[in-house]
Amino acid sequence: MSDLVSVAGLRKVYPDGTEAVRDIDFGVREGEFFGFLGPNGAGKSTTMKMLITL
Repeated sequence: MSDLVSVAGLRKVYPDGTEAVRDIDFGVREGEFFGFLGPNGAGKSTTMKMLITL
């Protein structure tokens, strides 16, 4: 079964050089539930915003 969402090497660096997201890799297959957990400031919201605007 193939991934409906596939991410490899996702990265976000702001103009001032701040690295918000570093080399994220994951896949979500059909029928799977996916949770995105982490501490404050880990880049969860930034990652989701990047995926939504692809």
